[in-house]
Amino acid sequence: MSSDTARQVRVFVNAVGVSVPAGASILDAVRAFDAADADAVARGEKLVTDSRGLPIAADKTVSAGSIFRLLPVRKREAVAETDDESSSEDA
Repeated sequence: MSSDTARQVRVFVNAVGVSVPAGASILDAVRAFDAADADAVARGEKLVTDSRGLPIAADKTVSAGSIFRLLPVRKREAVAETDDESSSEDA
């Protein structure tokens, strides 16, 4: 095993294995998986979760074997507007 190989860790993003340098961030791993998805995470349009489905900060450092999933971020403004409209009709 070469020293370059020893410095890589394998993680999984949406069930796809990617190799990133040891010490890389979760966002780096997402970028290795798909640059457009990484941009969406950076813009707040997608959320990264850990293997349990709990949100995790994209700036955290990866560990070998980590599992991450990408989920779309739901916009809540539309729900709030609907709630406001229905409550004003009841008044």
